[in-house]
Amino acid sequence: MNLFFEEDGAFKAGVILNATDAAYQIELPTGKRIKVKKSHSFFEFSAPSPLEFIQQAQAVAETIDLDLLWEFAAAEEFTYQDAAKEYFGEEAGKLEQAGTLFRLHAYPVYFYRKGRGKYRAAPEETLKLALAAIERKRKLDEQKDAYVKELLEGRAPEAIAAQAIQLLSKPDKNSIEWKALKEATDIRSCSPLRLLLEVKAIPNAWRYHVENFFSINFPKGKEFPKTFPEPQKECFEDLPLADGQAFSIDDSNTTEIDDAVSVTPVGDNRTKLGIHISAPGLGILTDSEVDKAARERMSTVYAPGLKTTMLPKSWVKAFSLDEGNICPVLSLYALVDNETFEVVVTETRLERIKIAANLWYDKIESQVTEEAVRDNTLDIPFGKEMSWVWHFAKHLQQKREEVRGRPEPVGKIDWYFDLKGEDENATVELKGRKRGAPLDLLVAEVMIFANASWGEWLEKKKVAGIYRSQRMGKVKMTSVPGPHDGIGVEYYAWSTSPLRRYVDMVNQRQLIAAVRDEKPPFKANDLDLFSIISNFDTKYTAFNDFQTRMNRYWSLRWIEQEKIENIKVTVVKGDLVRLEGLPMMQRVPGLPEYSRGQNLLMKVVGIDYIELVLELRLVEVLDQEDAEDLSEEELVEVEEPQENPAPQTNSSDSEQPKSNEAS
Repeated sequence: MNLFFEEDGAFKAGVILNATDAAYQIELPTGKRIKVKKSHSFFEFSAPSPLEFIQQAQAVAETIDLDLLWEFAAAEEFTYQDAAKEYFGEEAGKLEQAGTLFRLHAYPVYFYRKGRGKYRAAPEETLKLALAAIERKRKLDEQKDAYVKELLEGRAPEAIAAQAIQLLSKPDKNSIEWKALKEATDIRSCSPLRLLLEVKAIPNAWRYHVENFFSINFPKGKEFPKTFPEPQKECFEDLPLADGQAFSIDDSNTTEIDDAVSVTPVGDNRTKLGIHISAPGLGILTDSEVDKAARERMSTVYAPGLKTTMLPKSWVKAFSLDEGNICPVLSLYALVDNETFEVVVTETRLERIKIAANLWYDKIESQVTEEAVRDNTLDIPFGKEMSWVWHFAKHLQQKREEVRGRPEPVGKIDWYFDLKGEDENATVELKGRKRGAPLDLLVAEVMIFANASWGEWLEKKKVAGIYRSQRMGKVKMTSVPGPHDGIGVEYYAWSTSPLRRYVDMVNQRQLIAAVRDEKPPFKANDLDLFSIISNFDTKYTAFNDFQTRMNRYWSLRWIEQEKIENIKVTVVKGDLVRLEGLPMMQRVPGLPEYSRGQNLLMKVVGIDYIELVLELRLVEVLDQEDAEDLSEEELVEVEEPQENPAPQTNSSDSEQPKSNEAS
């Protein structure tokens, strides 16, 4: 005799070896012997064999019309025997009963299980909804399979191409597009990114790096809402007009000119230096639409050939210190002794000033030599004033070096790219600027002086600020005043780039309140201030990383463009090397141990634009006498986001030589 029973949710049949009141001992068709509780059994049968019975019962199940079975089913709870009799008639035998049980159990959408061998038909409306969902899933599965097929054939399905970047940066892993991409990459044994590039869903590696960055960091898009209000400059007309004539020094492609200087002799062998910073903090009110947008971005984004501003263009234009305009500014005046260049006294004012000239670094750089500024023979607009500022800057630098205990590294070339053309199709032109050059020095030192002076003044006035401090080599943003050992100042509060960095605009508002003797927007223990600091750190790090990665991309492009076969590198530490004449460092796995600063000649073996890696092989160890001696500062150097890749030339982006500031 045989037994039809259930075990672990599956219906089985076997030969009865013996039985008790509570259980059977069964031998399965495989020869395995098991114990089956009588409560788990359905019925005994003599023929056919257990294996044939299961096969025949499953064949019967396939003949049963599912919709008809559901229609015949009782409204209340019923057994499989009841269902078999309703469908096959009273003569339904054990094969028909088993077949009906198989059918009932296989379709839980139609029949709800209520116990062993007991079921209840699904309500009609519920069944319709469930069947519709099943049909949708079937169609989605078919669509997914079609996507997989296209991908494997080297084509990009339109639905996948339309959201290719999102599938990488913020994928919806329940979507059929992601499931298709994942299945295709599993079959191909490659990454989703490489497959999307291969099928041209993403045109090229440049598009990936750029669009992936903006997808993550600008989820609402790079453009500002068209509903933003326009700036109203009339409200600044009551500010006093300064006597001095201010001039700025920036690159000719700069659109956010937020600092300028004025130099005025005042008699008694003294000179009044004015450092004038654009004042968007006057017109952009806290929690206004524009302020919220700036706070969300936290900084302007720079990379070769790319710039995404922190503020809308109209607001940048309203406060940019453009030539010929009378602009609202926050000014720091320093009365300086012309013999010692010591600062006698400083004063902060809120005022308007006439911008007499915008001097362009790339236009005057060749004329502003150290000899010309030292001897006061500069034959350019504001040449005399520029020479005086340079002498003052040299004095400031010397004082900082005394505090730091080491001189500023000079002479190193900062390399950057000037792209000719659009986007990824641009031709790469490599340019360089020497650290410590006169223009670099005078702009950087004046901005360091302003940030240090205002940081100290905020502390003396007991007004909260956001400080950038460095102790034991670690740089951090904090609301607690503290020294910056790397720069060599007691206080350092970024305040000179309010058009480009949100922390500078926050500090400017605090300074404006101090000038007006008003209640400042933030207190030192303000949770909102801590939130700004934390968010700025996160955003600024991401923007800095993007600029570094794009410098790597264009370095690789330049190597390919110039058909470079061998390249000189300098060992930084371990297997980390710096490529000569390029803003790029990378690791060379397996590189033997060489001393820091050792020069090597390496062969270019391959370029990976996705991982941004240059594959190199050692060709020759160059003479040690030619090796570059890297300073400690260069070992921790990290480029900061900036409009000019050579940072010292643009005051508002690099108030300090970047070798001093690892951010």
